[in-house]
Amino acid sequence: MPKGLTIQKALEYAGMMLLRGCGCRGGFCGACGTVYRTRNDYRLKVALACQTVVEDGMYLTQIPFYPANKAIYDINELKPRLEDVVQCYPELMRCVQCGTCTKVCPQDIDVMQYMATAMRGDITRTADLSFDCIMCGLCASRCPAETVQYYVGILNRRLYGKYVAPKAGHVAERIKELDANKFDEGLEEYMKMDREELQKIYDSRDIEPEDLTTEPAMAVSGEMND
Repeated sequence: MPKGLTIQKALEYAGMMLLRGCGCRGGFCGACGTVYRTRNDYRLKVALACQTVVEDGMYLTQIPFYPANKAIYDINELKPRLEDVVQCYPELMRCVQCGTCTKVCPQDIDVMQYMATAMRGDITRTADLSFDCIMCGLCASRCPAETVQYYVGILNRRLYGKYVAPKAGHVAERIKELDANKFDEGLEEYMKMDREELQKIYDSRDIEPEDLTTEPAMAVSGEMND
């Protein structure tokens, strides 16, 4: 077997067809959670199979789905406050800040810290700290308090997006334009074109320059938040 293969590629190289436990293959979907041990090492390790290089003597199993209780809620009936988060996930308050969740996170997220901010009712900070979570469930798999960190994180991100984050005025305006069928005529014209005509339009489109300086980038960000 060639050296440097990831666990996922090594399994396929060995002739296995991966029907579960594979998705984006780039560390974004969280579908390839893997638990493993290596030779002469007592420690139980976790990783994503698409990111982790296979080792000689590696003994592993994949857990593409981790069973965890998921609260059913209507985001429109919740408010961005601690009481609502605890109502959905009362196990949040069982967190003992042991740090196990942070140690096992394949994305190197400080899970323990965002659980701490969630327990304080800091929706904004929790949303920010948990932003890179890919919902693989490995944190919950090792939690001695049996909490569901990744579900707590996404609830806080949803509350932040719904109630706290600045509204993008240009998006609301574009939705109004779509509702008014402003672009229907243009779309119909495109649908009548053949591939060659569409290719010419695509190739001649305005492209944002790659070497944007910090100041224009900040200006664009400011416009988006207006």
